[in-house]
Amino acid sequence: MKVKGYLGVFLMLALQFVGLLFLYFLLRLGFYALNKDLFAEVDMPRLLPMLAGGVRFDIVALLYLNILYILWWVVPLPFKFKPGCQRFAKYLFVVTNAIGVALNLIDMAYYPFTLKRTTATVVEQFKHETNYGQLLGDFLIEYWFLLIVFVGLIYALLRLVTFFKVVKPALGWKFYAAHTVGMLAVTFLFIGGVRGGWAHSTRPITLSNAGDYVQSPEEMSIVLNTPFAIMKTLEAVYLREVHYYTPQELHSRYPVIHVPQDSIPFRKLNVVFLIMESFGKENIGFYNKDINGGTYKGYTPFLDSLIAEAYTFRRSYANGRKSIDALPSVISSIPSIGEPFVLSVYSGNKTTSIAKLLGDAGYETAFFHGAPNGSMGFSAYTQLAGIQHYFGKDEYGNDDHFDGIWGIWDEPFMQFMARKLDTFQEPFFASFFSLSSHHPFKVPEKYKGKFPKGPLPLHEPTGYSDYALRQFFDKAANSPWYKNTLFVICADHSSQSYLPEYQTLPNQFAIPIIFYYPGGNLHGLSDKLIQQIDIMPTVLNYLGYDKPYFSFGFDAFNTAQENFLVNNIGGSFNFYRGDYFMTYDGEKPTSLFNLRKDKGVKENLLDQDKAMQDTLVSYMRAFIQQYNYRMIHNELVAE
Repeated sequence: MKVKGYLGVFLMLALQFVGLLFLYFLLRLGFYALNKDLFAEVDMPRLLPMLAGGVRFDIVALLYLNILYILWWVVPLPFKFKPGCQRFAKYLFVVTNAIGVALNLIDMAYYPFTLKRTTATVVEQFKHETNYGQLLGDFLIEYWFLLIVFVGLIYALLRLVTFFKVVKPALGWKFYAAHTVGMLAVTFLFIGGVRGGWAHSTRPITLSNAGDYVQSPEEMSIVLNTPFAIMKTLEAVYLREVHYYTPQELHSRYPVIHVPQDSIPFRKLNVVFLIMESFGKENIGFYNKDINGGTYKGYTPFLDSLIAEAYTFRRSYANGRKSIDALPSVISSIPSIGEPFVLSVYSGNKTTSIAKLLGDAGYETAFFHGAPNGSMGFSAYTQLAGIQHYFGKDEYGNDDHFDGIWGIWDEPFMQFMARKLDTFQEPFFASFFSLSSHHPFKVPEKYKGKFPKGPLPLHEPTGYSDYALRQFFDKAANSPWYKNTLFVICADHSSQSYLPEYQTLPNQFAIPIIFYYPGGNLHGLSDKLIQQIDIMPTVLNYLGYDKPYFSFGFDAFNTAQENFLVNNIGGSFNFYRGDYFMTYDGEKPTSLFNLRKDKGVKENLLDQDKAMQDTLVSYMRAFIQQYNYRMIHNELVAE
């Protein structure tokens, strides 16, 4: 086929790309067929969405693999039409795509040994091997048929690239103008393709996004392709196994399998989590009555009034500083260490969640987030967490209430949630994630001037989201399920700070965590430490959940147990236990403060209080050993 005209090469690129997508479709089918016995639950109706979803990941992999080939043809350079240059382009196309084909074929055979797509860890895994030739020879002998398939696919690549004969166009201003326009269009498409979309709220697509198309983590390998898995983990954080304690000592110091109390019956209350964007503790007047001589009011009058009727904590913290850290922490009791869990190489591990546990006990489960479906990777995470229903901007179905950037304003979306909950069969679990108190910190036009602006742009939309909470509770209070519901309100993370009291390292993670049960006697203010990963075990134990489960957190209502808190930023640990706060670089403590006596963290007690330092280090090491071992060995459930 002759490729003519100023834009002929762009048509050629499009047709070749479609051909590559079809080839990857065949590779995915082959991967499934060769490993079908390992996907016993996957029938054709369940497979079809995986095949369709896999196209997103194939697009990313193929764009990266062919970036030099694409640049060769879209940049307006006249010499590329010379016969020698065209031959170079063809070799480039075949070689780069042959690498992608080979990686996918190898994983067809390698998957039964690893039960996941190969990632960049393969380099670390085999770096000390000296018998590469023997290993390769044994592989080719045992899987000789894949070698035949590889040769056939290389021939297909050759046909795909030699089918087109590029005819040199007339060089002049028309050529350069047409190529420049085409190059800009390809650049736009390339950016959207490798990110997984063009929406403002879309995060670059990663391994965990495969969860959108599957019902269990192991099925993600069908959706993914091997080049994508390797490229997305080249700069990933890999945990190192450590051995500070024997298994018995470790379980005694830091147990992560929670055993139910037989004396407490399972009360199947409804459970509703309300995760509020950027609702740092600083912004809530209830917790700051001593600030500015008692005159500080905060920006959440409704939440202040609700806390007075609820159970909360003076010392409560987030496990991360990003929204993407919050969901695994709150719903699955898994903190992010080094990088967000859902973006890590361990995101495909088999996990549990409070939604899955309650769902297995007969609860209807749902997640509400007013952003476009797929935003922040939330839909993929909730699918893997076993949540049955997802309600986002698509399900809301009314763009009149779209804020123009992130999604549906909190007030109308929370009213939508309240109406949906009225249709659920009890008992149910639901989680909501707000979005209006987010940069660029706007409020709906009709509410401008209604809420205090404060010294930070965040304060006005915080007041609006607090108002949205009030409207939600006003509506929910009239529903028959309301008094049989345990509400948990927390922030995803803290945000900008204005008050000096919150500009310290420990308080940069300070958030509210509130338990509200309108039909029960759950009231009080506790001095016990609590973090986001403690929410799941605290709720399950309060309900009297009757089966063992896995959790990195503690029961915050258990007065007999002294717990500890961990958060991580930039690879450095922040560790809280008792009155003390310690920073830890992964090997040794780097600072130690008594927060009871030194709220401003001015007096570093490192090496002054050696006994307390050693105690904190012992628990810090127990956490690292449990966390790393469980992640590396995929042991995040109670068997």
